[in-house]
Amino acid sequence: MLTFNANTTHSNQHQPWIFPCLKTLSCSAHQSHTHKRKTRTRKNRQVEMVNLVAAQKPLLLCLMKMAGIRPHTIEIEPGTVMNIWVPCETLKKPNKKSEKSTTEYQITKPKPTKPVVILVHGFAAEGIVTWQFQVGSLAKKYSVYVPDLLFFGGSTTNSPDRSPTFQAECLLKGLRKMGIERCTVVGFSYGGMVAFKMAEMYPEFVEAVVISGSILAMTDSISNETLESLGFSSSAQLLLPNTVKECKALLKVAAHKKLWFPNRLHRDFLEVMFNNRKERAELLEGLVVTNKDVAIPKFPQRIHLLWGEKDQIFKLELAQKMKEQLGDKATFEDITKAGHLVHVERPCVYNRCLKKFLASLHADIKPKK
Repeated sequence: MLTFNANTTHSNQHQPWIFPCLKTLSCSAHQSHTHKRKTRTRKNRQVEMVNLVAAQKPLLLCLMKMAGIRPHTIEIEPGTVMNIWVPCETLKKPNKKSEKSTTEYQITKPKPTKPVVILVHGFAAEGIVTWQFQVGSLAKKYSVYVPDLLFFGGSTTNSPDRSPTFQAECLLKGLRKMGIERCTVVGFSYGGMVAFKMAEMYPEFVEAVVISGSILAMTDSISNETLESLGFSSSAQLLLPNTVKECKALLKVAAHKKLWFPNRLHRDFLEVMFNNRKERAELLEGLVVTNKDVAIPKFPQRIHLLWGEKDQIFKLELAQKMKEQLGDKATFEDITKAGHLVHVERPCVYNRCLKKFLASLHADIKPKK
């Protein structure tokens, strides 16, 4: 530190350079501070511009690949493509030496060496987001496939058909094109309705079904009763939120535990997960059928209902009634302290129950503890 003594002969008046230099230093310090402040402001703005949900996706993709599955896009028919996460061992790396090679992995169509399990997502998120806590738990014992239904993830169609039947048909065609001959389908919420349709239409293909938070068909009476009890005017208001407030309302009825997230995370989730709004609204319209059009199919498969005890959307009583309607081949199991998002709220318990049922289908495969 410089010290200036006014009593010395070398006073300030003999050193005219001191004050200009001090002023320059002061200005430089101020400019430096201002520059740092502006830099911090720019960085904060850049952080605000980053979608936090989208930013976590690369990590999720990496975790899925570590668990042994990769995304693969397959053409179902002209104008319809479906993205399905498939076991890595079923894919062949692109041939770099070939002139016609592409960067995409190709299906090799091997006979699965492990039992096949298909995980079908619900309406609020795509496949791997929905089943992120189940894939790794199942992948060692089973060949796990995680599709994105039409208008979710990278799956699209130019067909005007928005019914669960069409979703089931497209999914079946895609799986067959990948060499799958028989499988167990696990469906959650909207995906459960698609799973039921697959089991009904293709009993030789679907060996067994596990259903969580879903019903055979969304009748107009069930739809009206459910929406009224939850305080929503329409399915779209419940399942296609437009605002942070509506997103929070959906989370509140879907989860048993009170989950808190900052408003910004809700906004980012809305931006990333709720695209194709027009088509998804049409999917919701295509779900509802009149009571007189519903008949309980006679399923030859085993059906396991795995439920959150505090499910507010499709309540426990509804699941128990459905179990009675399905007959002797249906079994029921509830998980305490969990709501509609049972596989997310209590993933360890859910996985244990799921693997126990799968192991009962394949007696030679013991569930991993």
